Amino acid sequence: MILGVTLLVVLGTIVGAVLYGRAQSKAKSVEEWALGGRRMGTLIFWFLNAGEIYTTFAVLGISGFAWAYGAPAYLAFCSVSLSAAIGYWLMPKIWAAGRARALVTQADFFADHYRARWLGVVVAVVGIAALVVYVQIQITALGLILRMTLGTDVSPGMAAVLAAAAMLAFVFLAGLRSAAFAAGVKDVLMLVLVIALSATVAGIVGASSMADVYARAQDAFPGIGKLPGLKADSGLSTTWLMTSALNVALANWIFPHMFQLSYSAATEDAIRRNAIFQPIYSLSYFFIILLGLAALLAGTVPPDGDINAVLLQFVSDRYPPWLVGLLAGTACLLALVPGSVLLLTAGSIFARNVVAPLRPGLSERGGLLASRLSMVGAAAIAVYLTLGGNRSLVEIGLSAYGAIGLLAPGVFLAFVWPRTSAVAVAGGLVAGYALLVTPPGEAWIAANFIEWEPGLVAMGAALIVTVALSLIVPRRADAPGDLPLTPPLASQGETA
Repeated sequence: MILGVTLLVVLGTIVGAVLYGRAQSKAKSVEEWALGGRRMGTLIFWFLNAGEIYTTFAVLGISGFAWAYGAPAYLAFCSVSLSAAIGYWLMPKIWAAGRARALVTQADFFADHYRARWLGVVVAVVGIAALVVYVQIQITALGLILRMTLGTDVSPGMAAVLAAAAMLAFVFLAGLRSAAFAAGVKDVLMLVLVIALSATVAGIVGASSMADVYARAQDAFPGIGKLPGLKADSGLSTTWLMTSALNVALANWIFPHMFQLSYSAATEDAIRRNAIFQPIYSLSYFFIILLGLAALLAGTVPPDGDINAVLLQFVSDRYPPWLVGLLAGTACLLALVPGSVLLLTAGSIFARNVVAPLRPGLSERGGLLASRLSMVGAAAIAVYLTLGGNRSLVEIGLSAYGAIGLLAPGVFLAFVWPRTSAVAVAGGLVAGYALLVTPPGEAWIAANFIEWEPGLVAMGAALIVTVALSLIVPRRADAPGDLPLTPPLASQGETA
């Protein structure tokens, strides 16, 4: 029953998404495949944008975080709303630049704005690395679901390989429009499921209401409802919550796939309307955290103590098989849709900003081939990272935000300070990564910024170095012959 319902949900959605994508596509080009032809209206842009918020990180990660720590899961409430406020200002600017300059990737923006093709290559590598870490989240979650539906005889390694293969199959068949259709289906299904589970969970754990679940959790586990939550020595204090929420909000729109999402909008109004209403999604976290606390009250024990599997295990223990299958199928979509967009973005960047500069005459067909081969490589690396770690989805997500956030000074300063130079942006990246990933840098942050989110400290260091170097080496003036620095592939002009 569980496997049958899961397959029905997943395969039905994929077939519908592929058919929709092919019906809407006007040309087989990188721009159509990666940006939906820049024709995403308000409704479809809403689901695609929300699809990048409402992922396995949000549902499985936050519910598991609530089960393990309690109040630190409130991070989700803060970060979504702050991110939308920043997106209201930033995304239309990115959209305008992409429309005016026919940009396709984030690296295109850096190379074009800073008049430095080499910077585009550097940003491409940094962006792909961050995307691979984020793909790891989706593969980790999808692997858990596959083991639940196919049985624990499937090893974690095999589950991760199958998860990566499923994502690649979907993205090869689909494109951005197909992903947007699937995002709409999984968002509706997940919202209905979360609300339905929340409406019945009180009776399951012996509480009188949803509010009583919170009250009983507080009585049974004193301190769970306030920071630092269940584990006083975890470092998840008020300082951690504020700095982590700010880091997520500032870094969210810096992810390469969010750049391409901005480019895909048909109008500026579509972007702003979405930014206004996106914070409504943060209300769903009340129910997601509720389910995590209910699992704690019910004594749920996830397999191997994996906090990412808490919600799946709780529903599997307490609800009928058909509902377990519906949750498993919907959770598969929560991983497949964002994962496919992430791989699609990584492939677009590799083809345009790594291969194309080395092969100036690369054809549209050659670009698509390079893009798809690079996606296989990115998925393989993500599988390797999945097998080598056992962190919560929230921890993996924060590390991805920390890594990509080092590009934030280069993005924000591009729109507010014309003096910012390519050399300065690169110097900021070096300084930020020196703090974020080297043992001396990590030790310095831990000693001087106690309980701060390391990514925010590294972003601040990158900003300081970028500003200082821009004062010394300002951005060079535009010169005739500089343009275009990010030439479109062979048939790009025809598509536009």
